Amino acid sequence: MDVLIKRPDYFDKLLAYKDKEPIKVITGVRRSGKSSLLLMWKEFLEENQPASDVIYLSFEHPSSFKLHEGAHLMDYLQSKTTKEHVYFLFDEIQFVSDWQKYINGLRLAYNCDIYLTGSNSELLAGELATLLTGRYVEIAVFPLSFKEYLSFRGYEGGENKDLYFRDYLDNGGFPLTVMTADAFVRDGIMRALFDSVLFRDVVFRGAIQNPDQLMRVVSYLMDNIGNPLSASSIANYLTSAGFKTYADTISRYLHLLEQAYTFYRVERYDIRGKERLKTLGKYYAVDLGLRNYVLGRTDINRGSQIENLVFLRLLQAGYKVFVGKYDDKEVDFVCFKGKTVKYIQVCERLPVDNDREIDNLLLIRDNYDRLVVTMNTLDVGSRRGIDIIHIYDFLLADDGSI
Repeated sequence: MDVLIKRPDYFDKLLAYKDKEPIKVITGVRRSGKSSLLLMWKEFLEENQPASDVIYLSFEHPSSFKLHEGAHLMDYLQSKTTKEHVYFLFDEIQFVSDWQKYINGLRLAYNCDIYLTGSNSELLAGELATLLTGRYVEIAVFPLSFKEYLSFRGYEGGENKDLYFRDYLDNGGFPLTVMTADAFVRDGIMRALFDSVLFRDVVFRGAIQNPDQLMRVVSYLMDNIGNPLSASSIANYLTSAGFKTYADTISRYLHLLEQAYTFYRVERYDIRGKERLKTLGKYYAVDLGLRNYVLGRTDINRGSQIENLVFLRLLQAGYKVFVGKYDDKEVDFVCFKGKTVKYIQVCERLPVDNDREIDNLLLIRDNYDRLVVTMNTLDVGSRRGIDIIHIYDFLLADDGSI
């Protein structure tokens, strides 16, 4: 069972949608805290209405195995459901056969409020999307953000953040690893977590015949965060290293890894032409601790690490994120949320007497925000009209301030 850690940002989203029609679909990588969030929501609901009106099932628990057949689940729910308003909370719903059909049936048959969790992006594809178009909302859960990490570690605002930040870069934000002080035990937890994600959600689900080759792809992606990649370029690299493979195989691996929320692919966006580009996207890891575990080291380029953190923070704040292209220049991130557009460059530090990190932003002549995120405190301020902010200020800002 997940460790129960208060996640008020996510809890508030559930509260905002309570008793509203959309089905609440809680998604995210394994062990990121989805089950904990659902359990805390169950406790909250039971404090405010009869417990009999709250029906919670974890489909990973042995007691629910007999309900993995959708028809059996419906029989069980009919025997438990009263005529009053009922809350259905289903953890890891994807284990139930034809679950999309039965969830839609529950929505139509009962006066109910439905909450689901799952560890694969297929939850929001296929038949669910067809049956429930416009009738569900996704709440994406991530490993602990730096703000959540500081809160969990008891940071009160007076201490230097540097030691916390270095630990966060090295060990990441999976709740169970954050709460484990012993390095040996923490490594064991990370190993079990990685095996669970890779083998249960990718190898077994995708019926992968060559897991060693998949592992090489994972390592290559982890070692090339922020670099433009394609299935063909990865296949060519592996083949040249003596591991012959094909772009179609690599493309399938990449799709499965994205479905398991292990990596996020970021498409390129032509700023001048205002259109998406399908070639040479970039990949970012769901957690830096997981990345360090796979690579077996923490002495990784700091610039790529903070670029990964900035990307994840933008997702958490609700942005749709692209890699920007302006003629032959690149902008790290072009971000859209409603009518808000931001252009963001990320660097470890700004070069002295050199505008290399801001030149690309200076080319953009519209009126949207342009900013640089840096690890160097001395860089903070403004340069030629470009705002320059420290990584701590960016990561700790409220969603509405980013």
